[in-house]
Amino acid sequence: MQKLLNWVDERLPVVDAWNKHLAKYYAPKNFNFWYFFGSLAMLVLVNQLVTGIWLTMSYNPSGEGAFASVEYIMRDVEWGWLLRYLHSTGASAFFVVVYLHMFRGLMYGSYQKPRELIWIFGMLIYLVLMAEAFMGYLLPWGQMSYWGAQVIVNLFGAIPVIGEDLSLWIRGDYLISGITLNRFFALHVVALPIVLLALVVLHILALHEVGSNNPDGIDIKKNKDENGIPKDGIPFHPYYSVHDLLGVAVFFFIFFIVVFFFPEMGGLFLEKPNFEPANNLKTPAHIAPVWYFTPFYAMLRAVTVDLFGLDAKFWGVVVMGGAIAILFVLPWLDRSPVRSIRYKGWLSKIALVIFAISFVVLGYLGIVPATEGRTTVAQILTALYFLYFILMPFYTRMEKTKPVPERVTG
Repeated sequence: MQKLLNWVDERLPVVDAWNKHLAKYYAPKNFNFWYFFGSLAMLVLVNQLVTGIWLTMSYNPSGEGAFASVEYIMRDVEWGWLLRYLHSTGASAFFVVVYLHMFRGLMYGSYQKPRELIWIFGMLIYLVLMAEAFMGYLLPWGQMSYWGAQVIVNLFGAIPVIGEDLSLWIRGDYLISGITLNRFFALHVVALPIVLLALVVLHILALHEVGSNNPDGIDIKKNKDENGIPKDGIPFHPYYSVHDLLGVAVFFFIFFIVVFFFPEMGGLFLEKPNFEPANNLKTPAHIAPVWYFTPFYAMLRAVTVDLFGLDAKFWGVVVMGGAIAILFVLPWLDRSPVRSIRYKGWLSKIALVIFAISFVVLGYLGIVPATEGRTTVAQILTALYFLYFILMPFYTRMEKTKPVPERVTG
């Protein structure tokens, strides 16, 4: 076996890759609870790929057969109901762990120099994940799938000059139809997963090149012993690979409770209208996207005024797109001399709390029907969301920070 391994390693550096990215990759020894979510995101990605492959074996990507094939999977395919619930619950779990992973990055400044590229790859993963989820949302071909896709695709029609042609190009037809379903299926199961996997690999490679951040925001590579090993680092394997098993166990416990007892999660994960076949002559009473898109949907609905000869719908799309685009420039907005929220001033701490509350409440407002009062609240919270980023160069530079220790504190 050793000779075989040596033979392979001479032609493909498997051992070298193992050492570089696991056995001899030194991670900070003070990782805490928030550092579980990166590995959990990888776990959920594997779940989505495996269950997705099995679901496609029985799925019919056509306007005539899609809904019936989902019912066939649920009722007649052996363990089909479990595969479907693992996949649908996994989609929501993916966004839960990704949002918590992103929040950890905001808390500990994981986007600051020299980790700007890691952050950008992460944001690209988030963007592709949203596209992947949206296209997968259409595949059950239920009422909410159909009308939700109709609303979202029609938003592109608000873009001046090219909007109508762009919407037509995305749909492949004048309305959401079996043609749209078929092309979304192809993108969902082939094109986007390839892009997503490539970005995940680049994200990890970039991370391992500069090293992981930690709750203190200290670069452990700057403090090494005589053997060139970081004094505040421990090998990722076996220490963190075993340590992460605790997070995996807790995650699976919660995940399978949802899968077996609350797979619809009261209509958040699987909406009630989606148990009816798509009908272009019957509009649901309230159309809303799935929960992980609702903060941005609330921002879209918060814009109610026409400006510069362009209608509110266009400006809503601009605000919604800007809310995602502004995340990409975050590394250049933060002017603080320290990374971690532990050592930043009270302005940064208050701003982060307000930002997090605004995002969560916007998520709720995007689920419920719009009223005048809710629209006003959404407008205020949308303003707070953007002010977090717009004012960041000022409050991070002017606030008083605490001294950062030379070694990690645990």
